[in-house]
Amino acid sequence: MSKAQATSAASAPSHNQLDTKAQAWSALFSEPMSDLVKRYTSSVFFDKRLWQADIAGSLAHAEMLAAQGIIGAEDHASIQRGMAQITSEIESGAFEWKLDLEDVHLNIEARLTQLVGDAGKRLHTGRSRNDQVATDVRLWLRGEIDLIGDLLKELQVSLVDVAEQNVEVILPGFTHLQVAQPVSFGHHMLAYVEMFARDAERMADVRRRTNVLPLGSAALAGTTYPLDRERVAKTLGMVDAQGAPMVCQNSLDAVSDRDFAIEFTAAASLCMVHVSRLSEELIIWMSQNFGFIRIADRFTTGSSIMPQKKNPDVPELARGKTGRVVGHLMGLITLMKGQPLAYNKDNQEDKEPLFDTVDTLKDTLRIFAEMVGGQLNPATGKKEGGITVNPQAMEQAALKGYATATDLADYLVKKGLPFRDAHETVAHAVKAAQSHACDLSELPLNVLQGFHPQIEKDVYECLSLRGSLNARNTLGGTAPAQVRAQLARHRARLA
Repeated sequence: MSKAQATSAASAPSHNQLDTKAQAWSALFSEPMSDLVKRYTSSVFFDKRLWQADIAGSLAHAEMLAAQGIIGAEDHASIQRGMAQITSEIESGAFEWKLDLEDVHLNIEARLTQLVGDAGKRLHTGRSRNDQVATDVRLWLRGEIDLIGDLLKELQVSLVDVAEQNVEVILPGFTHLQVAQPVSFGHHMLAYVEMFARDAERMADVRRRTNVLPLGSAALAGTTYPLDRERVAKTLGMVDAQGAPMVCQNSLDAVSDRDFAIEFTAAASLCMVHVSRLSEELIIWMSQNFGFIRIADRFTTGSSIMPQKKNPDVPELARGKTGRVVGHLMGLITLMKGQPLAYNKDNQEDKEPLFDTVDTLKDTLRIFAEMVGGQLNPATGKKEGGITVNPQAMEQAALKGYATATDLADYLVKKGLPFRDAHETVAHAVKAAQSHACDLSELPLNVLQGFHPQIEKDVYECLSLRGSLNARNTLGGTAPAQVRAQLARHRARLA
């Protein structure tokens, strides 16, 4: 042994020292990290939820290292055995998460080394925590997007169920919160189905860009080891629709990119905006001034002082949580805007807003699917509760705002009057109805003919709410025939 080798061997920490060191990088440093800094920089107590993704990524990496001859078969087997035990320990709650070990990655690696010795230390060959964490977050988020896709489908089905039960129910359609034209309540519910269908499409698109492998990029520049990154991508299911591996093509971008997290949070924000719009309508409709619907008691609360109150807490809270999710989007965008390439510690701050966005969106979609659609009664096999519709209150409200005024204008246009002239004529008719405190359909024929001589008795059909509804029988319209066609389309799509 040379003098340099002897000096190196003498100064090198023992095998046991390496196993118990607090940080993987601490040999360079002359003093330990302060307890305050440990707490400030540690992420283990929120990123430990990545443990399954971390183990899956490590096992795929180890399998590739063995296939490439970078580690031996015995080491590979030891890593597999150790990871199986760690999985069991975490699932049973026996695993000890240590603040000193900073994050989920070092906690698992330290325990693996404790269990299988040098094989655990060889696992990190050809990778860095930079590409490791990027891989873990992508794997975790991919699974969460799949769950969210299922919840979006469930909510759409609930809305379709309500729509199907209320195709013939007439609701006053509003613009500027003023009564505008009568619409089918089923048609109104299907508008939200369209929104949530787009949300599902966006989530699927985000998933495609999330499902790309950064592992093998190492710290920022790639690695000198002969890694087969495409093999790892296939093992982890990071493939395109044709089964081709999806691998990040630039090592600098791979470790520092968080576009996928921002994209997801943007899609989640838009989804929550749709939830919030629905919430606003449910809150309005449930109020005594409207009385259009009743929400099942299990989704409402009472007042501590006013015994008559029934408050729509779930829609109100969802409306509030929308601001929370949108705030996370702003936080992530701001987090990334000033970062130079490549990885920076700032990126530790991506996880809590991302995790909370996922949790908030999943919880909201789950509760809304049940609140809208009701709960399955095992005895009857039918859904009960949820939203109960009051058709009489809706129809009475539609009669208050001269909702068929446009129909009278259309009637006159068909008689040859230019639309702008018809519009002006109907405005005078509405003013007359207002002065008589009656609906347009209640004005006598001779009064209506005073506004235009070509008005005949058949005008009363178009002035009725039902006639107005049935007349809008074009693709995407509110006529019951069109609503049923859309219901069939959605049923087929969601089957």
